[in-house]
Amino acid sequence: MITHRLSSTLCLAALAATVALPRWSPAAAAPKESSAIALARQLNQAFIEVADQVSPSVVVIRVAQKQDHSRFGSDGEGNPFLDMLPREFRKQLEEQMEKRRKQRTEPRAERTPQFNGQGSGVVIREDGYILTNRHVVEDAERIEVRFKDGRTFPATIRGVDPRSDVAVIKIDAKALPAAKFADSDKTRVGEFAIAIGAPFNLDYSVTFGHVSAKGRTDLLPGVAPGTPMDQDFIQTDASINPGNSGGPLVNINGEIIGINTLIRGLHTGIGFAIPSNLAHELADTLIKDGKVVRARLGLMARGLKDDPELRTQTFKGATDGVLVAGIQQNSPASKSELKLEDIITHVESTPVGNAQQLRSSVRNKAGKPVTLSVVRDGKSLKVKITPEEWPDDPAEVASATKKSNEIEADDLGIVVKPLTKELAKEYSLKHTDGLIVTEVDEDGPAAKRGIKPGTVITEVNRKPVADLQDFRNAMKGADLKKGVRLGIVSDGFSKFEVLKSGE
Repeated sequence: MITHRLSSTLCLAALAATVALPRWSPAAAAPKESSAIALARQLNQAFIEVADQVSPSVVVIRVAQKQDHSRFGSDGEGNPFLDMLPREFRKQLEEQMEKRRKQRTEPRAERTPQFNGQGSGVVIREDGYILTNRHVVEDAERIEVRFKDGRTFPATIRGVDPRSDVAVIKIDAKALPAAKFADSDKTRVGEFAIAIGAPFNLDYSVTFGHVSAKGRTDLLPGVAPGTPMDQDFIQTDASINPGNSGGPLVNINGEIIGINTLIRGLHTGIGFAIPSNLAHELADTLIKDGKVVRARLGLMARGLKDDPELRTQTFKGATDGVLVAGIQQNSPASKSELKLEDIITHVESTPVGNAQQLRSSVRNKAGKPVTLSVVRDGKSLKVKITPEEWPDDPAEVASATKKSNEIEADDLGIVVKPLTKELAKEYSLKHTDGLIVTEVDEDGPAAKRGIKPGTVITEVNRKPVADLQDFRNAMKGADLKKGVRLGIVSDGFSKFEVLKSGE
């Protein structure tokens, strides 16, 4: 009986082992991995390798700012980047600025520099040159650079370029891991973009996304009247936050395609980076000369394809290029054969389609004659011009208001009067021909086209106006529905504006 029970038990155990074998035995075949999973693993590994490759070249930059200057000026005014900050971060920044203002009023015998600013940077040369943003190191009293391996170095500013927000700092070190630059002209919308930096003091954070767009311009105002920012941003949805500024945006090969510079609100998926070609060129110049010397033509340019108003118009002999919408007095453009409404298609052999491309094509050509390909009234011609160096202190045209003999052009929304020598002196103007605008209706057509007190009107519908009678005669046939073309001088530029009713 016992033998029978034992035998039954052994048989059941053997059967159970036989049934379990396919499920638990090492001899059982593992399910085959799909090609999709294998591809995902390769992509996952690629991101890991990029982070491992680039992170040693990325640095965290800590800044102790001068106590007599705020990072954004004494009250934050005049810095175009402040308006681009997200509301939450701007509030924190304003609180810090207010705290520093109070500290400046407190007398101190000795003061230890406080590191109260932080950003990112990337090593671009093995002998200690680091690329970052100007706004990261602006007004720095002391700069400290920290690598991922924990090494820390003091740094000095080699040079800054306010018109691009590029800066180069230097540390005393050798054999550093320098990052490689990609050709940003070959970067394509849709490709992977990986940002590495120190957002919100979270060092060496890695985020990834895509290149959302290229050639973003007009995101920032100029740093001074008549001196526009050098803007040609790459847009990305890789998460970029305060503290990422100055850090690299890299491609899947671990090469720099941009330097992270701007954000448009937190968690919006809209960030901007200076393209690597521009950043690299400016960095080399800063390392060599300590500053960037730009060339200027002295004209206002509007891209035929970029400008909403111009896109709907047809230009005989040109489908792309930049329209000469204004010519600055006593500038290279005014001394050349260029005329208003000329269309510039090429600088030498380089095609230009917007104002940034025109600026880029002459940036390094101060004092060097260049040839512009121009279309005028449907005919192609060549114009020689010699760009000049940007002045350090651009002249500003003062504006004011004062009653005199005048005409109230209600349809245009302006009041004009003769521009005498006395009035020219009062308004700090050199121009003495034409009529001066003394009042502007903020809801009128003129205000909507940017005309302001102090603007000089020289033509109405291509007819010269030297006095009030000329103005009256020219306005008799004017039709605001079709548009009234005014030739004007404003902020030192000769240009034209078309005023229409209902705008």
